[in-house]
Amino acid sequence: MAVLGQPSDRDGAGSEDGSAIAEFVMVAALLLFVVLAVLQIAIALYVRNTLIVSASEGARFGARADAAPGDGVDRTTALIASALNPSFATDISAETTTTREGVRVVVVTVVAPLPLIGPIGPGDGFNVQGRAFSEEQVSAAAGPSQP
Repeated sequence: MAVLGQPSDRDGAGSEDGSAIAEFVMVAALLLFVVLAVLQIAIALYVRNTLIVSASEGARFGARADAAPGDGVDRTTALIASALNPSFATDISAETTTTREGVRVVVVTVVAPLPLIGPIGPGDGFNVQGRAFSEEQVSAAAGPSQP
């Protein structure tokens, strides 16, 4: 029996009860997905930039006149291990190459995983290089200094 002033179940007025909760859950899930995607891109860019800076610093360290390219690998490994997870510093190599113009450069190459879920990801996601002018060619060209 319907009372005057109160809707009955047949009116359909009570059919939207609880719809705000369902809408909130759907919008919140979508918003959470977008926030996590942006956060994951930020983590990947941070790791990439850190690897590039570490490889460049390692190349500069290995290009000094009193150092070998292997010293650059050690320096790069230490920098990556201190800034990121040490698992990012497992595949690092260095070599001395000559450009087309005849300039010797030290190249440090880092192959590291792409962080897909936090710091976890596939093994060969990033392949970055750092290059530096080898100081040996300057000291060799200058020769011994005469007073």
